[in-house]
Amino acid sequence: MFSNIGVPGLILILIVALVIFGPNKLPEVGRAFGRSIREFKKATEGIADDIKEEIIEDIQESKQTTINLKK
Repeated sequence: MFSNIGVPGLILILIVALVIFGPNKLPEVGRAFGRSIREFKKATEGIADDIKEEIIEDIQESKQTTINLKK
C-alpha cells in the first residue's frame, strides 16, 4: 500500500499533517498511529496462529482416521 507513495508524496502528506495537527500535536498523533498499527499486527498474528493451530489439528485428526481405517 505505501510502496507507491514515493518521496514527494510522503513530503506532501507530512506537510498536510503538520498544517492540520500543528507542530505540538504531531508527535502525539504519530505515537497513537504507531500504537494502532502495533495492535493491528498483534491481532492479525493471533488470528493467523489460531488458523494454523486448527489446520494442524485437522491434519492430525485426518492422519489418525486414516490409520484407524487401515486397521
